[in-house]
Amino acid sequence: MATAPKHLTIEEFLLWAEGREGGWELFDGVPVKMSPERLAHTRVKKFAARALDDALAQARLPCEAVTDGLAIKIDAQTAFEPDASVICGPSRSGDTISVSDPIIVVEVLSPSTAAIDHGRKLSGYFSLPSVEHYLILDPERRVVIHHKRGQGDAIETRVLSDGAAKLDPPGFEVAVEAMFPPAAD
Repeated sequence: MATAPKHLTIEEFLLWAEGREGGWELFDGVPVKMSPERLAHTRVKKFAARALDDALAQARLPCEAVTDGLAIKIDAQTAFEPDASVICGPSRSGDTISVSDPIIVVEVLSPSTAAIDHGRKLSGYFSLPSVEHYLILDPERRVVIHHKRGQGDAIETRVLSDGAAKLDPPGFEVAVEAMFPPAAD
């Protein structure tokens, strides 16, 4: 089995990763293969993206929710592939494979990624001036950990188990319950 190359730039990584099986992220120039996802993870990802897209449409905002596969450029040697994100502004080309200006980023917790989602990705996403909200969805507890850009360098955090996450900017709300599949009886 071939090993992944080391010390790639974002551009080199995107060319290298395109068409490879499975998901890949770039950490400090080193490609890292993402773990296979459990069905529960993919269900939450699907519901979250749909809920965000429906709420955006209802608010009539010039934004779209996209699911994984779109790389988020953090810096010259780091790119993450969130489970979902919201990008605003003019429509992007269908050939777009990376962006550096999402306004909302979503990660679904899994046992193998929790430390990275709460640490490295939290600081990485908020290093981008465009990111206003970082939502971490916990499928087991059915809660949304909502990190929001505050005043200055502050990041405000709320843990939501019901109600709605207020995502302003860009100016809409999404129901916590809508981001999860119906609970099993």
